Amino acid sequence: MAREFTSVGVVGLGTMGAGIVEVFARNGIDVVAVEISDAALDRGRTILTGSTDRAVARGKLAEADRDALLARISFAVGLDALHSVDLVIEAVPEHLQLKQRIFAELDRVCKPDAILATNTSSLSVTEISVATTRPNQVVGIHFFNPAPVMKLVEVVRTVVTSADVVADVEALCERLGKVDVTISDRAGFIANALLFGYLNHAVDLFESRYATREDIDAAMKLGCGLPMGPLALMDLIGLDTAYEILDTMYRRGGRDRRHAPAPLIKQMVTAGLLGRKSGRGFYTYERPGSPKVVPDEQTPTTTDPTPTDSAATKVGIGRARSELASPAAATKVGIVGSGTMATGIIEVFATAGYEVVSVTRGAEQSAKVFEAVQTSLNKGVVRGRLAEADRDAALGRINWSATLEHLADVDLVVEAVVEELSVKKALFASLDEICKPGVLLATTTSSLSVIEMAMATQRPADVVGLHFFNPAPVMPLVEIVRTIRTSAETVATAQAVTAALGKTGVVCGDRAGFIVNALLFPYLNDAVRMLEANYSTADDIDHAMKLGCGYPMGPFELLDVVGLDVALAIQRELYLELREPGFAPAPLLEHLVTAGYLGRKTGRGFRDHTRR
Repeated sequence: MAREFTSVGVVGLGTMGAGIVEVFARNGIDVVAVEISDAALDRGRTILTGSTDRAVARGKLAEADRDALLARISFAVGLDALHSVDLVIEAVPEHLQLKQRIFAELDRVCKPDAILATNTSSLSVTEISVATTRPNQVVGIHFFNPAPVMKLVEVVRTVVTSADVVADVEALCERLGKVDVTISDRAGFIANALLFGYLNHAVDLFESRYATREDIDAAMKLGCGLPMGPLALMDLIGLDTAYEILDTMYRRGGRDRRHAPAPLIKQMVTAGLLGRKSGRGFYTYERPGSPKVVPDEQTPTTTDPTPTDSAATKVGIGRARSELASPAAATKVGIVGSGTMATGIIEVFATAGYEVVSVTRGAEQSAKVFEAVQTSLNKGVVRGRLAEADRDAALGRINWSATLEHLADVDLVVEAVVEELSVKKALFASLDEICKPGVLLATTTSSLSVIEMAMATQRPADVVGLHFFNPAPVMPLVEIVRTIRTSAETVATAQAVTAALGKTGVVCGDRAGFIVNALLFPYLNDAVRMLEANYSTADDIDHAMKLGCGYPMGPFELLDVVGLDVALAIQRELYLELREPGFAPAPLLEHLVTAGYLGRKTGRGFRDHTRR
């Protein structure tokens, strides 16, 4: 039978500590909240009352419940006030020596059977525990920010933590309404070990000027459905905190170069650019502590790339090589391919008012594509997103063909054929001969080299990547990929077309994975490595990322949806181009693909989908 915790102590009343105090008090547990000084205590009290007042204002907490909550909390300066509590959680800054000093003092002050817990997000719980004479009663209880809202708690056991202590803490988490995952003591635990490599990589992309901060953040929000972009999230976490976590993970986690803090992070911390709390980080904020972003010298101009034409959904893309695209009364787009992506892109252009020439390998393929487009548009009508007249008009704009020669008079060609470089290069060479001068030639590749396709033509300045996301009619993001030969006019035209389609275009350079896949798939690969090492289960890893980081899907859910063969191919491309050892595909991923376990499409991947 789990022990009953009637009183707990919380050491440190910053944002996290105050949030933990609120969690316990909300659930009827008396709390002793401790700080180092009266001034720090007052700041903590202010954070707590501000949080509870906001909850009342938003209708999430009754005034009477707030008053009862606050009545359960006693505030004190000094650790001596914790002499009679059943559990203490420290939430002080991430410095090992500081935490060790606090735990040594807690060991002296607290009653013999009290559990001592740390909220550390990256430091060794074992190293903290040895500062006491009761390491078997020391455990990690890692809440996520904001603690009153986030459901996940990582319960971290060391090699000597008592099984009873772990069981008691797990039962306490359930009482608090939290979902716990119990893991062993390892750098970053689950969530931070997967999150911070991704954040650090995003800073690398920004530091190298591969893409703007706005485009990097928009790409991950719109392309992956994440609640925040990585650079905005770094500002929220605090760059100093992020630096400490990355540095600790690098030193404790085998010195993986991907966890070595990007030089820019250290420079910004040194300059006092810590994120929201200082008023400036990757973005500039209205004032320190404010979430409101204000324009600064890096803010892009608000020029709308969509021309103000009477036909609002049409953008002229026929142009001479030397001049910028201008609006035209009619446009014609060629789309080559018959797969899911080609079908979706056909629908996107047709519903946006473009005349479309769909080129497939034959009449049978064209019939299948027509049926798929018609079915999708009919769903739009049923769901009230599209009028019947608009559906009929869209279908009427599509011309079906089985020969590339019918692309001779189009203004833009988008290829969406099989993801094989040799096939795409041969297609671009044919388009070069068939299409009129000045036509924009675009590839929807998600990982292959755009410049290699461009150099198969005599017009590399007119070749660009337009990477749509699946399903194309729904997903709002398009990655606009420029090569070193792509002209500025071509990029501007691609931006105008993307805007006319109602999509958000983000511009990036031509390197493996572009923005989204370059950041997403190493994270997925790291999750596979974590599972492969038997550190945690697929279910717990998925729970950690969904509940701890707000991700719409856990990594293994997502891998099974994407297809393990697709994930492996993209990861191989990233590794071959960047030669980063940490990007080498996880052996478990390779083995599953070899075994034919490709995810939902085969019925089995990381999970067995045939039983559901």
